[in-house]
Amino acid sequence: MIFTKIKRTVKSGAISFWRNGSVSLASVLILTVTLTVITMVLFSGVVLSSTLETIKNKVDIDIYFVKGATEDSILSFANEVKKNPDILDVKYTSRDQAYQNFKERHKDEEATIQALTEIGDNPLPASINVKAKDPNKYDSIVTFLKDKETALGNNNIIDKINYTEKNQQAIGSLNRIINASNKLGILIAIFFAIVSILITFNTIRLAIYIFREEVSVMRLVGASETYIRAPFVTVGILYGLVSAIVTTIILLPITHYAGNWTEKLGTGMNLFDYYRANMLMITAALVVGGTMLGAISSFLAIKKYLKV
Repeated sequence: MIFTKIKRTVKSGAISFWRNGSVSLASVLILTVTLTVITMVLFSGVVLSSTLETIKNKVDIDIYFVKGATEDSILSFANEVKKNPDILDVKYTSRDQAYQNFKERHKDEEATIQALTEIGDNPLPASINVKAKDPNKYDSIVTFLKDKETALGNNNIIDKINYTEKNQQAIGSLNRIINASNKLGILIAIFFAIVSILITFNTIRLAIYIFREEVSVMRLVGASETYIRAPFVTVGILYGLVSAIVTTIILLPITHYAGNWTEKLGTGMNLFDYYRANMLMITAALVVGGTMLGAISSFLAIKKYLKV
């Protein structure tokens, strides 16, 4: 019995969706625009977060050692540094490795390689590279390293601690931008959702207006509100479902165009690759969001005509 009612409801809703072509088209377009804008706002948040992670990975501290420092003394110092709980990784680069790395980076610069050869002796120092678990801890790590340097006294093997605060400031600024954009994105999503519900609500009311007399008759003969409302809510769900599918298709060329752009900007991601990798999840979210918007709009629109 329940299955039969569901079958009739879906069939009635599908017929209504197809017969009221212009109303259905208008509702689908409104919901499609809404879902597209909301999705692009969410994509911007993903791109900004990826950019932040890329910048974080580039922030580090380089410690250069004097030429006379032995490898054992440097490794002993590195092991002491590793004990700091704020430090994620410490990587040692010997003088010979630094020399080879430099030659590899400048292999196409003949003048630089020639100048390096004429020097004869390896001018590059050994170094260790320090990465923090939390980028906000770099200032305290620099203080920790300078304290270590002071504690070495006459046995100091450190030539230079290389750290720029500009990267730290960039992370702080980007963090604030992301937080602000996330809040703005939520407001924009809510705004478009409300606008979509209102517009779809009024659009659906036009379709319901055509059947107002049938609704009144059904109420007079004792039909329940659920029975009357179900076909119209089904139409709203169909609006959302079709809109989600159309939005998924529209996002393909949009993300394809934006993908190369986001990659060239150094965000650490290609938006098109991200969309393809997460298409099923995004499509499912669009279907849920679209059907909810359509169903809510229809649910509210029919309410007026249920009063007899």
